[in-house]
Amino acid sequence: MPRRTSTSSNWIVATMTAAIALSSIAPAYAGSATGAATEWTQLANNAQLIDLLKSSGLQVDNQLTQITQLAEQIQNQLKIYENMLQNTAQLPDHIWGQVESDLNRLRSIVDQGQSISFSMGNADDVLQQRFKSYADLKTNLPNAESFSSTYQSWSDTNRDTIGSTLKAASLTAEQFDTEEGTMSSLRSMSESADGQMKALQVGHQIAAQQVSQMQKLRGLVSQQMTMMGTWLQTEQTDKDLAQTRREEFFRATAPSTSGGEKMKVEW
Repeated sequence: MPRRTSTSSNWIVATMTAAIALSSIAPAYAGSATGAATEWTQLANNAQLIDLLKSSGLQVDNQLTQITQLAEQIQNQLKIYENMLQNTAQLPDHIWGQVESDLNRLRSIVDQGQSISFSMGNADDVLQQRFKSYADLKTNLPNAESFSSTYQSWSDTNRDTIGSTLKAASLTAEQFDTEEGTMSSLRSMSESADGQMKALQVGHQIAAQQVSQMQKLRGLVSQQMTMMGTWLQTEQTDKDLAQTRREEFFRATAPSTSGGEKMKVEW
């Protein structure tokens, strides 16, 4: 099974020219996915582990719905800024400040998507390690891949797509290694209409990519939760059947004694 690697915050900043942070959703959800991943790897009680995974799945689905909607809003807003810039020499400072805010929120969307992918991949790893019946399940994924490896592929694709968008705009990751560097680059780009347009176009492309990528990620999470539900139902059915057989065994009439009395099983 491929080893999973977490995406650092430096990479997130580095791959987003148009970058900056989710203010409306982050306080409610910040760390929810990665925090859960840490917690469920430490749970010794399998029942608690399963309960946590089920509740986390619902939370992640809601989170992805919200950040997808936010990515769409940012995509539309950046297009409005592009149209404004086409009709003026340069966006004024107060408008550019709004652009920076939107790009910051876009960076956070990317960050959260990577965290969810890493977290749900870890969930798959943990279940496979703890439950042979889960590990033996065949997924409906291409080439019968595991969810863990598929989440890693999603993460790699998202990273590479963003990197290609930056490269096409003649931007490099080194310009955005830190948040301070990112802000400095955005300020430099704001000094000319061409720089502003480049930032807006790159941001718009990345926002559109994230709408598509988050929809794919949500679909993957949904598939994982469906398979988990099927597995849990099968596990419960097997347990119920085993319990019924035990009860039938202990209710069975024991052989009669020579005196005509039935032998009682005592414990």
